[in-house]
Amino acid sequence: MAKITAAEVNKLRKMTGAGMMDCKKALVEAEGDFEKAVEILRKKGQKVAAKRADRESTEGVAVAVINDDKTKGVTFTLNCETDFVAKNQDFVDLAKKLGEVAINYSTKDDFMAAPFENGTVADKIIEQTGVIGEKIEIGDFKALEAGYIGSYVHANNKIATLVGLSDAVEGVEEVAHDVAMQVAAMNPVALDEKGVPTEVIEKEIEIAKEQLRNEGKPEQMLDKIAQGKLKKFFKENTLVNQMFIKDNKTSVADYVKSKNPDLKVTGFARVALG
Repeated sequence: MAKITAAEVNKLRKMTGAGMMDCKKALVEAEGDFEKAVEILRKKGQKVAAKRADRESTEGVAVAVINDDKTKGVTFTLNCETDFVAKNQDFVDLAKKLGEVAINYSTKDDFMAAPFENGTVADKIIEQTGVIGEKIEIGDFKALEAGYIGSYVHANNKIATLVGLSDAVEGVEEVAHDVAMQVAAMNPVALDEKGVPTEVIEKEIEIAKEQLRNEGKPEQMLDKIAQGKLKKFFKENTLVNQMFIKDNKTSVADYVKSKNPDLKVTGFARVALG
């Protein structure tokens, strides 16, 4: 049997984040072969993952990262089961490291298959499930490209947002930050009226009509009144039409225009836990 030194155990622990005893057992079983030891720890993670597959992972960390050119951003959540784990510095650090990889990808599938440490992102998630003993997974994953990208992460790391603006004009950083805060606070369903899915519009009209019927309004008036309610829905739920949270006398679109007449919001992304 291979003799396992404390230095080797510590090296494997740093590589995988697994506990000292787990690392020692894996190295003994692998007869000192680090690659085999990592695989043993991953298999342990897979077993834990299978046992906890039906558990809810509503806690975690929301991450937003932007490339150096500030033309692309990615936001995602690293989910776990408990707030205790979500606040653990090692877990937060893992989320940040994953963010450095995530910025190079535009889909969750590609990100999960991306090389990470001595395996892939998917491998690391499985491994950490074994290490932590909780269900760990990547939740929402969204990418955004624009002339300029800004971001905002809420103080408790539960909400992260990206905002795309048409150009990197003077003062754009402040505008992007303000609008990203707006997205975090107001959770719009779309950028503007054109972006609202047809099924959402149809549902809102039907809800409005049913409310009006319950109020005793004549059937022939329902369509006209429902359209008025739909306009109110657009104003409250589409980003550029919402009232700006820092000045409720102006819309987001008008706030952006006040900073630069040619500047426009071109897109946004929002992820949240819980």
